Amino acid sequence: MPDAQKRRVVITGMGCVTPVGNDLDTTWKAILDGKSGVGEITLLDYTQFSVHFACEVKDYDPKNYMDPKETKHTDRFVHFAMGSAKMAVEQAGLAPGSFTPERAGVVYASGIGGIRSIEEQYERYKQKGPRRISPFTIPLLMINDAPGQLAIELGLKGPNYATVTACASSTHAIGLAMRHIQWNEADVMIAGGSEAGISVLGLGAFINMGALSSRNDDPKTASRPFDKDRDGFVMGEGSGSLVLEELEHAKKRGATIYAEVLGYGFTDDAFHITAPETSGEGGARGMALAIESSGLKPEDIDYINAHGTSTSFNDRTEAAAIKRVFGSNVDKLAVSSTKGHIGHLLGAAGSVEAIFCAKAIQEGVVPPTINFHTPDPECDIDVTPNEAKKKGIRYALSNNLGFGGHNATLCLGRYDG
Repeated sequence: MPDAQKRRVVITGMGCVTPVGNDLDTTWKAILDGKSGVGEITLLDYTQFSVHFACEVKDYDPKNYMDPKETKHTDRFVHFAMGSAKMAVEQAGLAPGSFTPERAGVVYASGIGGIRSIEEQYERYKQKGPRRISPFTIPLLMINDAPGQLAIELGLKGPNYATVTACASSTHAIGLAMRHIQWNEADVMIAGGSEAGISVLGLGAFINMGALSSRNDDPKTASRPFDKDRDGFVMGEGSGSLVLEELEHAKKRGATIYAEVLGYGFTDDAFHITAPETSGEGGARGMALAIESSGLKPEDIDYINAHGTSTSFNDRTEAAAIKRVFGSNVDKLAVSSTKGHIGHLLGAAGSVEAIFCAKAIQEGVVPPTINFHTPDPECDIDVTPNEAKKKGIRYALSNNLGFGGHNATLCLGRYDG
């Protein structure tokens, strides 16, 4: 559709559940204060594993957001999704009657979905036999259980589906939700992602892949995005949800507008199922497409929330991609990765990080990259080391790169009325 026909899309509500806070305000304060959510794993017996720490969500009670009976029939990732989405809807003031149900929908993401439920049901089968497998097993493991449950709970009858592209999943969800509104297929969309993959299979597989940091002696500083001494990512869990709304629809009901979603770019490396193509060409194209679809130029971008996983290949490749897009303007660009605080939320990473971009624009502050002590010559960009800094931010990008070669970037901007 030509740009002139696209409808404008704004963010009117945000909610999150993270390892540093069970709501947006607590989480954002922890991010700016440089706090880490890393701790000893409590969700499973880690004694047989070589990694003993992760970024777990703490003291979260899904019964605050769901019928207690329903919590027994849904996976932990759906519990997180329901909490963050209801917080976003509350912040948006999106009450029944303020929207047309057939013009409101959900695009929601997870990279792994109900992996904990798969493990639990298999253990039940081994110990008690096939007749004791729960009849709710299939919904428990379905990634699309999250958007389905949200539609039922919130009365949303428009577009509804799940996106599954590993660590780029929720960035794709937000970008596609934006397009449904731009193309006049919806007026309101809930978009985001949720993950609860800290499990026997999840932890063990990532360890054996060589993807995780093994700093059991110093877990708080284990996630070190862009630092020369990084040795892998830290598993995280949580959820982020955004209410996206057509501009005139939002204005008509007097909604507060936190930022505008301006563009979306997505590509694939077509190189390797888990390793990025080292030149950064695919990620660079994703960023360039997001900027182009926003009607902007690279020099207009003030801040990038990088994927920045703290793995050797990712950080080096992403830095190369950023330099490829921004060229001589890269020195004027602020970059940071917030995975040092909350770990890698896998399929939920993009949703939470898009929220951080919106907050950075709203408050004029760049969140820090914590645990950064030794610069890497191959990552020679300004990563905002260790302390937040004030900066006027008009336009920001949020990058996510996933297994499968998936590259996805969102462009957000300040809404000035």
